[in-house]
Amino acid sequence: MFIQTEATPNPATLKFLPGRVVLPEGTYDFRSSADAGASPLAGKLFQIPGVEAVFFGHDFITVTKNDTDWQHMKPAILGAIMEQFMSGQPVMASGGGEDTEDGEFFDDDDSETVTVIKDLLETRVRPAVAQDGGDITFKGFRDGIVYLSMRGACAGCPSSTATLQHGIQNLLRHFVPEVEEVRPI
Repeated sequence: MFIQTEATPNPATLKFLPGRVVLPEGTYDFRSSADAGASPLAGKLFQIPGVEAVFFGHDFITVTKNDTDWQHMKPAILGAIMEQFMSGQPVMASGGGEDTEDGEFFDDDDSETVTVIKDLLETRVRPAVAQDGGDITFKGFRDGIVYLSMRGACAGCPSSTATLQHGIQNLLRHFVPEVEEVRPI
């Protein structure tokens, strides 16, 4: 089994591509070892010194570290991922599904606007962000402000503010005149 690695815009996060489906649908964000109960693989990764967060996408895993060097962590991470896939055991424990954060908020009068925003995020933003090892999901819309949740490599990324302000905000403003600003939540 060959696992590729890719750098992400976040220097504290590496993207691992096992060449297999990690999650058939959805994403899952583990922000601490306490969250890892839903996944044997996440549990193994959090046992590696320096691992601070783990994110599963469709065909990738991103690992975020503290100030430990990648050269010390990478072999152990690759070993844990390889062991998990070679064992044939599922990545998520039974009953483990998509990681969903608490509900969305927006005024019912804005439902058409929100539908367009969600469609743009789903078709134009999320695929690009997944290439960088992260995910962005809609959380709310109020008073012209779109609130987004940034996860995986995007969470804590130094360039995430620029992505929001110059990329996503400009895109949404272009197609949805009601959008004035985009903020992380």
